[in-house]
Amino acid sequence: MTSDLTNAEIADRLSLFAALLELAESSPFAVRAYARAAELIRSTPAPVADLVREGRIRELRGIGPGIESKLRELVATGEIAELRALQEELPPELVSYGRLHGVSVKRISAIARALRIATVPELQAAVAAGRLREVPGIGPATESAIASAFAAPRRDARGLTVNRSRALSREIADAVGGHMAGAARRFAELTSELVVVVASDQPDEANERFAALPWIVTILERDGRRAVGLTLDGVPVTLVVADPAVFGTELVRATGSSDWVADLGTLPDAADEESLFAALDLPFCPPELRELPGARPPETLVDLSDIRGDLHCHTRWSDGKASVREMATAARDRGYEYLAICDHTPNVGVVPGLGSDDLRRQGEEIGAVNAELAPFRVLRGVECDIRSDGSLDVEDDVLRELDWVQLSLHAGQRRLRADLTKIVTEAMRHPAVRALSHPTGRILNHRPENALDLDEVFSVAKEAGVALEVNGLPDRLDLSAAHTREALAAGVRIVLNSDAHSAVGLASLEFALATARKAGVTIDAVVNTSPLAAVVGPR
Repeated sequence: MTSDLTNAEIADRLSLFAALLELAESSPFAVRAYARAAELIRSTPAPVADLVREGRIRELRGIGPGIESKLRELVATGEIAELRALQEELPPELVSYGRLHGVSVKRISAIARALRIATVPELQAAVAAGRLREVPGIGPATESAIASAFAAPRRDARGLTVNRSRALSREIADAVGGHMAGAARRFAELTSELVVVVASDQPDEANERFAALPWIVTILERDGRRAVGLTLDGVPVTLVVADPAVFGTELVRATGSSDWVADLGTLPDAADEESLFAALDLPFCPPELRELPGARPPETLVDLSDIRGDLHCHTRWSDGKASVREMATAARDRGYEYLAICDHTPNVGVVPGLGSDDLRRQGEEIGAVNAELAPFRVLRGVECDIRSDGSLDVEDDVLRELDWVQLSLHAGQRRLRADLTKIVTEAMRHPAVRALSHPTGRILNHRPENALDLDEVFSVAKEAGVALEVNGLPDRLDLSAAHTREALAAGVRIVLNSDAHSAVGLASLEFALATARKAGVTIDAVVNTSPLAAVVGPR
C-alpha cells in the first residue's frame, strides 16, 4: 500500500507528531526537528511523497535519517505507528480540553485510559455521572477539584507570546481565507484566545472548513456565523463569519478591546475598516492602538520604514548563532544603515562573555566587515553587565573606544527596590553609557518585573541622556507599552532593538516597534530613527 498524501497533509501529520511529542515530554530537539520539517514540507513546491519514494527527501535541508524513516513509513502506509500510539495515549481532543481548564496532560490521559473515552462529550458525561472516582488516584477531593476546573475555562496570566499568537492566528486565517483579529492583531504581550474573521455568504461552508483545520482538534461551540474551536495547546479560537457587506464592521469589532470598541459608539455597516473609520469621521486607527478607549494615532507614529538600524544583537563571540558578517549582511538586507554588535560581558555568567581583550579582537573583525560592506556600518558595541556594586563590567579605556554601550542587569533582579535602583542609576551616569537594556528584567510567563523604581530611572535617564530600550524578544517586550508611555511622558528617548541572537532574529525588532506604537511613540522619540552620525555622535 502506498499513499498519495499531499505536502500539506504530510506537514499536518508531522506538526501533530511534534505537538504530541512535546506533550509527552520527549526531547525538545526532536520536537523542534519535526516542527521545522513540517514547515519545510508545507513550503516545498515539489511533491514530497515523490521525493520520499525516489530516495531524495534528504536533499531538503533539515531532513535527517530519523525524519526520513518516519516519512517513508507515512508514504508507504498512510500513517506513522508512533503517532497513532501517541494519539491513543494522549487523545488530542481531551488533552486540549484539559489544558483549557488547567488539568494536566498526565491527569487527563489517565482519565481517558481508565474510562476508555476520547471525546469531550464522553468526558462531560463521565464527570456528570460521577465516574471520575473509577480512575486510580482520584478520590472525592480530587474529583471535586477536577469537576470545578471543568466548570469554567482557566483564567490566569499565562498565554501565547506575541510571536506564537500571531503566527498561529495567521496560519488559521490564511487557511480559511480570513483575517487575523483579536488580541493577537493588537500585538498583545500574551494572548489566551484567538479570533479570526472571514467574509462569506456561506457560513456553513466556512465553519466546516474551520473545523477541518489541522490546528483545531475539537469544536466547542457552533452557532450560525460563529464557531469556537480548540487547539491542541488548549487555546480557544473563535471564527466569525461575516457577511461581505459588513466585514469591515465585524473586523473592527473583533480586533479592538471591548472598552475601545464601546468608546466608538454604534458602528455603521462597512465592507472594510477604512470605510468604517471614514463613516465615523475618524482617522484610521492601527490595530496596535485599539486597546485603550479614545486612543488616536499621533501624526508621526513611528513605523518600520522609519527605522535606520538595530542597536542590540549578538554573535558567536558570546551566545549568538551567526558571525559578525552574517549579522551585518542580514541587517543590510533588511534596509538598515547600521547595526550594533552588543555581545555579553563576563559577569553575565550563564553564557560566554567578552572581556576587554576580546572586545578589541572583535573590533578588528568588525573593522574588516565594515571595509567590505561600506557604506553600511557595523558599530562596535557591548551589552555591559552592571556588577553588584553598580560598576561596569568593562574597563573605562575600552568603553571609550566603543560606538555604542548599553547596560544590562542580569544578576540581582530580586534585590530590594532601593538597592536595585541605586546600582542601576549609578551605572547609568557613566559617561560612556548610551542605553539601558530590558530595564525591568521580566520574562513573560516566567519572571515578573523587578523592583526597579522606574520614576527614578526615568529622571536619571533624562538627566544623563541615556535611552531606554524596548526589547523585541517576544518573551521580554521590556519596556512594556505602559512603561514606554511613562518614559515618553518623562521626556526620555526610546531605542527599539531586536536583541537578535541569529540573522532571522533581527525580525524581532518588529515586536519592539509594535510595543512602541501601542504606546503612541513618535519618530523623533526613537534613537534609531536617526542617521548614523546622530547615533554615534555626542549625546
